[in-house]
Amino acid sequence: MSKHYIIGIDGGSQSTKVVMYDLKGNVVCEGKGLLQPMHTPDADTVEHPDDDLWTSLCAAGKDLMRQFGGKPEEIVGIGLGSIRCCRALLKADGTPAAPLISWQDARVTRPYEHTQKDVAYVTSFSGYLSHRLTGERKDNIANYFGQWPVDYKTWDWSEDEAVFTKFNIPREMLFDVQMPGTVLGHITPEAAKATGFPQGLPVVCSTSDKAVEALGAGLLDDETAVISLGTYIALMMNGTTLPKDPQAYWPIMSSIPETLLYEGYGIRKGMWTVSWLRDMLGESLIQDAKSQGVSPEDYLNQKASHVPPGCDGLMTVLDWLTNPWEPYKRGIMIGFNATMDYAWIYRSILESIALTLKNNYDNMCAERQHVAKRLIITGGGSNSDLFMQIFADVFNLPTQRNAINGCASLGSAINAAVGLGVYPSYQQAVEKMVRVKDVFTPVAAHAARYEAMNKGIFRELTQHTDPILKKSYAVFHGDLNEVEAIQSWSNA
Repeated sequence: MSKHYIIGIDGGSQSTKVVMYDLKGNVVCEGKGLLQPMHTPDADTVEHPDDDLWTSLCAAGKDLMRQFGGKPEEIVGIGLGSIRCCRALLKADGTPAAPLISWQDARVTRPYEHTQKDVAYVTSFSGYLSHRLTGERKDNIANYFGQWPVDYKTWDWSEDEAVFTKFNIPREMLFDVQMPGTVLGHITPEAAKATGFPQGLPVVCSTSDKAVEALGAGLLDDETAVISLGTYIALMMNGTTLPKDPQAYWPIMSSIPETLLYEGYGIRKGMWTVSWLRDMLGESLIQDAKSQGVSPEDYLNQKASHVPPGCDGLMTVLDWLTNPWEPYKRGIMIGFNATMDYAWIYRSILESIALTLKNNYDNMCAERQHVAKRLIITGGGSNSDLFMQIFADVFNLPTQRNAINGCASLGSAINAAVGLGVYPSYQQAVEKMVRVKDVFTPVAAHAARYEAMNKGIFRELTQHTDPILKKSYAVFHGDLNEVEAIQSWSNA
């Protein structure tokens, strides 16, 4: 057993990561393929240029296999995970008929529009990659979240013609779907040559990037909440039943077949905002960090750790990317004084991420009448001790960081391990492959400060700033009546 390995694929917005794990969840080696900057010709269009998704997977696979020192026959299989809420329009031969459409594109919030005659299939990113890897037109049902004709009760395509009419996708344009943890197909000779993966290797369904992160984080009970720090920041808890008309959260399919996750409202351009600040500081930050012999990220964390909790009232509204029905919203920083530098701005962004998620969590828990007893934080941002402590203090909960914190690829590997019979259950696979690194305990005085700041000020901030932003939008982009009409349509 110790000489067998599983590959987990983690397809993201900025890169494709491919990680080789042993059967204890240890990283053996990893490969990475960078994605090109998005093509954004206008405010509503966000596309992956060229055949970027496949190209980045090929680069990541070859990078991985160059480093792998074992034998190809020791690799058990591949778990395929990819980003959700995207759309791939394919020709009859399975190649892209148009640039692949990002989750940030306004088109994915609307039903499909058939404007190109050569589009034969409409699928997810995982469906596209599944076809390129195996030649099969099969995909994981749990990655169809949003504008798709899915029946959540049966975990299959709907059998109601009215649903297909609503989403405007004929059944013959959709791939066949199956449960997470089942074999999609096997690596073809062409895919083996392109990616470096061994020919004939089984490719196993995983699910959407956020749900597979929850599995890779070890979320199995209903007393834990997982926060996934990425370009989109998500908050998830386990669910057991399909709720009727939830307001503060929504159900998504889990990576464990026929189970659900409840997802609270997240933050668009979440960790991107941290990168935005780092990149904007540019050379000055690089030089300051170099003088201390640390990375720019570590330097920011060091400086911000000396800023008092609450940043003396400096607060950030994280609306750098808003929903199509709220076009007037903008990012805001409020509460500066002359003593503050970029360390204050950085900490304010971290605190505002935690406070925004706390309010979304509170809304979800109030509706569900159920709270968590602990947090697990995943994603690269969890490398920051400062950020971990902020989460512990804001949520006033023990906050856990795992040994593998970029855990979407680990979740994919767990799906493959169970699907291929390496482990008989998800419970046993998680016990064997997921390990806790450390736990951050809330500081009572800091928790009290954040609670007072949140209840009295931060939670109500947009009630005061939105009216100003609506007036600004009317001046620069259109009249106020148009904005209110958009809101009315959204509420309906």
